[in-house]
Amino acid sequence: MDRLLLSQIDEELASVEVAELCFLCSDVLNRKRLEGIKDAKELFVRLEEKGLLENNSFLSQLLHSIRRADLLNMLENDGGQVQDTDASPFLSDYRLMLYRIHEDLTTENLDKMKFLLKDKLAKRHLDMNSTALNVFAEMEKAGLISNKNVDELHLLLLESDRELAKIVEDYMKSLRLSPTGRLREQRQAPRASSDLQRPSDYRQSVQPSLSMCETEPCLRAETTYSDNTRQAALSDEEEYYILNSRPRGLCVIFNNENFKGPKLSPRAGSHVDNEALTSLFKRFGFKVETHNDLTAMEMTETLQTLIRRDYSREDALVVCILTHGEKGIVYGTDAKEMKLEAIMQPFNNRDMPTLKGKPKLFFVQACQEERSQEPVCPGQSPEDDAESRTSEQFSEDACRHEDPEDEVATVEDVLGSDVLLGMATVTNHKSYRHTVKGSLYIQELCKQLQKAAESPDNDNILTVLTRVNREVSNNHLPPKRQMPEPKYTLTKRLVLRFI
Repeated sequence: MDRLLLSQIDEELASVEVAELCFLCSDVLNRKRLEGIKDAKELFVRLEEKGLLENNSFLSQLLHSIRRADLLNMLENDGGQVQDTDASPFLSDYRLMLYRIHEDLTTENLDKMKFLLKDKLAKRHLDMNSTALNVFAEMEKAGLISNKNVDELHLLLLESDRELAKIVEDYMKSLRLSPTGRLREQRQAPRASSDLQRPSDYRQSVQPSLSMCETEPCLRAETTYSDNTRQAALSDEEEYYILNSRPRGLCVIFNNENFKGPKLSPRAGSHVDNEALTSLFKRFGFKVETHNDLTAMEMTETLQTLIRRDYSREDALVVCILTHGEKGIVYGTDAKEMKLEAIMQPFNNRDMPTLKGKPKLFFVQACQEERSQEPVCPGQSPEDDAESRTSEQFSEDACRHEDPEDEVATVEDVLGSDVLLGMATVTNHKSYRHTVKGSLYIQELCKQLQKAAESPDNDNILTVLTRVNREVSNNHLPPKRQMPEPKYTLTKRLVLRFI
């Protein structure tokens, strides 16, 4: 980043604001590296050493958090639009929560907090620290609070400022923490490894009869049911996709992290998404295949293998694509494009009869933004680039056909039935990826799928994806936000459970 610009920003920041920036950076810089920093220039040097100022994204988050819109404008005016790619680290929800409390905590309530902490922190530490951020830092050093344990803070605020205590409660809920701040125990009733995806009370009522037909189609044993039970079973099969094969299905992950040539930068952190998806779908009972760093041709050949495969002994197919992208396109590691339309079209009931009536799930972590007019310069990080040519996303293609019958046929051929497509972002927008923690979309997707699998509520995948939309769109990503986009032609409810 331009040092003259950094120097100008430094001149505009008061010492108290520098201290606030240092606190916000506590999760990305070692605490010792932050000690003794007097001005922003010193902080910028530390951030440069960690590679956090290679573009404007991380600094824009910091300035946005301390409400310095004027300095954000300075970034935009000097270096173009603030980059909002998925390669920049995010400020943690925990750190932002503490900062928000600091902003609204009155001097009177701060003094009350310090009084209540006298038995837990050394007096000299309390006397030396004049701001809430200083007190929070001392509480962290003493092990009183952390990103997974905010009990002590919650109790203090209940005594001093109940409105601010609600901020902590919201944070607890976001991490599934109990009112005392400890992680909730995940309760999961015993489940048969092979069952219909019906509500748990019904599953228990018919399980003895189902166990009689483990090696035969269940309908051959339907005489063991009462008329009401048989009708419920048939109705349930119409309502839910059946996942009872071993393995449940196949999960294929295309993980493109390292790219050839200067056009597309490495997708640091993508391996974390790969690991999360692999672990999750293995627990769901899927056979997982990972393909790393494939060219467009290699991806096409692998997809052709999937199309020719026999799925008669499996109940579902999952395909995850983690790569760079643009509007309606994903990239191979050779920077050659593949149209999403062409990827999706063969996965239909006509061309893949052994997958007929079975769920086919596609999750795509890639940008969908149109390419800007300026060329991508060496060293610039497009991060899951959205560089559009003339391709349009397939959901728009049907509108171009004038014949209504042709239009219906085209939609069916492209998306088919029993298909779900989960996109990390809506058309014409970028997606975000943390270089250490993985992408915002895939990580939230795995988190919400796991919660649903461990919950007794039997939430179907569309409910899960609605939660993913909410959590991703609410994430703190200045100056813009990310909104995922699911599309589906599922004809039944799909519930994913651990086996």
